[in-house]
Amino acid sequence: MKNLYEATTVATVKERFARLRPDSQRLWGKMNVAQAVAHCSLGLEWAVGDSFPPRMFLGRIVGWIVKPLALGTENPMRRNSPTAKSLVVTDERDLETERQRLYGLIDRFVAAGPMRCTKHPHSFFGRLTPEEWAELMYKHLDHHLRQFGT
Repeated sequence: MKNLYEATTVATVKERFARLRPDSQRLWGKMNVAQAVAHCSLGLEWAVGDSFPPRMFLGRIVGWIVKPLALGTENPMRRNSPTAKSLVVTDERDLETERQRLYGLIDRFVAAGPMRCTKHPHSFFGRLTPEEWAELMYKHLDHHLRQFGT
């Protein structure tokens, strides 16, 4: 599985984000490109331990069932997958500012490595290993890059 602990994967992800433009058109979803990049940063804040989302009720019930379907496979995240309310971005953002913020969070996640990955449970999936966090963060970034055709 691709993940953010692989240097080549990180380089490719950053190259793909560099191709995004303020006028990049989404293929699905509601966020514009700058909002989607800001949204990706919010997700990475969970993985580096900057924010600690509460567990979602639905996740407590079915998260353990969905987790093996989402992680440990080469399958990408599905279009229009549900989003935690705390990760929804609706205000206007500057793409370059958000892109640089995201690069910084990716670099922090990579530099921290598995030993310093958050131990806090994911809001939907619950407890994740550092490797599962790295895979999920890759899949989340890839999902939004595909949303804008890169």
